Amino acid sequence: MIEDPGVDGLGCRWADEVLWLTLDRPEARNALTIAMRRGLVTAIRAADADAGTRLVVLTGTDPAFSAGVDLKESLGDGQGSPRGARTDPAEVLRAARTPVLGVINGPCYTGALELALSCAFLIASDRARVADTHAAVGLVAGWGMSALLPRAVGVRLARQMMLTGEPVDAGQALRAGLVNEVVLHDRLAERVRQVVAGILAAAPEAADATLGLLADGDGVSLAHALALEARAKLRRRTDVADVARRFAARTGVTTRD
Repeated sequence: MIEDPGVDGLGCRWADEVLWLTLDRPEARNALTIAMRRGLVTAIRAADADAGTRLVVLTGTDPAFSAGVDLKESLGDGQGSPRGARTDPAEVLRAARTPVLGVINGPCYTGALELALSCAFLIASDRARVADTHAAVGLVAGWGMSALLPRAVGVRLARQMMLTGEPVDAGQALRAGLVNEVVLHDRLAERVRQVVAGILAAAPEAADATLGLLADGDGVSLAHALALEARAKLRRRTDVADVARRFAARTGVTTRD
């Protein structure tokens, strides 16, 4: 179980093996304060250290996912950035062993897009809009945008997004491969519950092994990735009774039929 770090602007709720994190500053389009970013780092690390947490869900309070970093705070008063302004929660998301499901419920801009790209996968509302405005306001990305965005959508679209700052709607984000699926906003919560239930229904050890193979196989040659899987299969002991029970639960067919 994960305790709420008690950070203004960050909702934190643990229930049934899932940590639910909500960016919660709707009056500021959920812009990320230093405290919120530190809270995200603390919460994600706590989830990774907790054997009872199998999934993290990250979303925002409507109508936005997040406008990105709170620049008014991070730029300071002209005397230099305040302490903690460089806190990078996206790096912690990418390093997490616990999968993070990003739920993009509305506009998701700049630093928030880097957060989203650092999640394990993304489900979006049809009201979602994504954009990178770093260059438009005179900044250079620092949480992974230049590496993550082209790998998600291709170099050409990434160049256009990063140089123009123009938003991409949910449909284009889906076609480009930035998000896994888009659902009607009114059905978003229902669909998230379905996906969460599916993940929790998977065998924990098999799910962990699968995530490990995906992580270890990322960026290596096909031959290397295939060898990793073959080695993992040889080392793993299959619980035949558990497999039979799970198969019957999913299909209604027993292995003796």
